[in-house]
Amino acid sequence: QARLVESGGGLVQPGGSLRLSCAASGSTLDDYAIGWFRQAPGKGREGIACISPIDGSTYHVPSVKGRFTIARDNAKNTVYLEMNSLKPEDTAVYYCASGLTAYSDYECRLGVTEYTDWGQGTQVTVSS
Repeated sequence: QARLVESGGGLVQPGGSLRLSCAASGSTLDDYAIGWFRQAPGKGREGIACISPIDGSTYHVPSVKGRFTIARDNAKNTVYLEMNSLKPEDTAVYYCASGLTAYSDYECRLGVTEYTDWGQGTQVTVSS
């Protein structure tokens, strides 16, 4: 079981950038699929990016593809979410999560129920 801690959120102007970190303890992250999710006020939790444990292949949903990038640093046991060209609609609490079975072959998945360990979340607010 992995203990996950997110950091790096904050207030940023539209068009700005942030890098979120998801640091793990208790388990090695490269044994798991890791997903980034977000939840805006009044909305459900949305998966936005994931990384496979096998070869590090990634998936980004269309709404963030080209702006956000998920990456893993095995030496630091940390997964990052680089966010560029931020928009007000990106405002949400961002969570990372790990799932032992949230992938097949080399592709990760973003089903919420496939992820078993979650961080506490970090707030991202995009506003001028």
